[in-house]
Amino acid sequence: MKYSFLTLVFVALLISCNSQKTEEKDSLKESLLFHASFDNGTTADFSKGDPNLYNAPNRRAITDSSSTEIIYADISTVKEEGVSGGALKFNDKTRAVVYFKSKDNLNYHPENWQGTISFWLQLNPNEDLKPGFCDPIQITDVAYNDASIWVDFTKDSLRQFRLGVIGDYNSWNPDSIPPAENPAYEERLVRVQNPPFNRNSWTHVVITHHGLGSGNGNATLYLNGEAKGSPLNLKDPFGWDLEKSNIFLGLSYIGLFDELMIFDKVLTKDEIKRLGDIKKLKEAL
Repeated sequence: MKYSFLTLVFVALLISCNSQKTEEKDSLKESLLFHASFDNGTTADFSKGDPNLYNAPNRRAITDSSSTEIIYADISTVKEEGVSGGALKFNDKTRAVVYFKSKDNLNYHPENWQGTISFWLQLNPNEDLKPGFCDPIQITDVAYNDASIWVDFTKDSLRQFRLGVIGDYNSWNPDSIPPAENPAYEERLVRVQNPPFNRNSWTHVVITHHGLGSGNGNATLYLNGEAKGSPLNLKDPFGWDLEKSNIFLGLSYIGLFDELMIFDKVLTKDEIKRLGDIKKLKEAL
């Protein structure tokens, strides 16, 4: 049987396209460190480290009172309310902390650390949150201002959404100047005015970071696949006691949280776009 030249070109392109898609799938799958879909409870679907979600009455009680049974936090898993399947619901603001352990679930290295953090939120921050700052995610071994990566909603009446990537406290703030009075603190933030969060649709949040601890770090915040900015001056050391570092979820948060994924590399814009089609991505993974 003979084939025309155009037919052969078409077949070659089709094979090339399918091969490229397979490589993209393999690339995301190979770089995935952690995935909690909350489709079937709070335990992570995939993890290189501890897959369990812990809760404790407050930060000081971590370890002594931590439990995988949800006895302190006012959270629940809700079926069919997530981006694709179930979701984690934070019902009210409490002092309790909810967290996964960082060790092996993040690509941490004290001298050169890179990765991507992806998750989804659904809420109206101006109406649903109670007074005060709110951190949907905060990753640290000490505090928000000492070797930490986080996003938060400010306590303003019209809340802003911020990314903070903060190195070792003694490096960026040797004189212990309060954050509100310290330009060095503001340089390490990205602020988004009128962020696109609402109760009727999901907002995709992605944080990429590269070179943390190397003296030449960078990071970028994405909302629904669109880059919103990069903090400046990420030159500080980024030291952790890894056994004490945690991935805190929903600090003072009220709303839905879903599909937490952590990768060991900086994802490209095309890969971040693929994360936006979570149903198809979960089939590939």
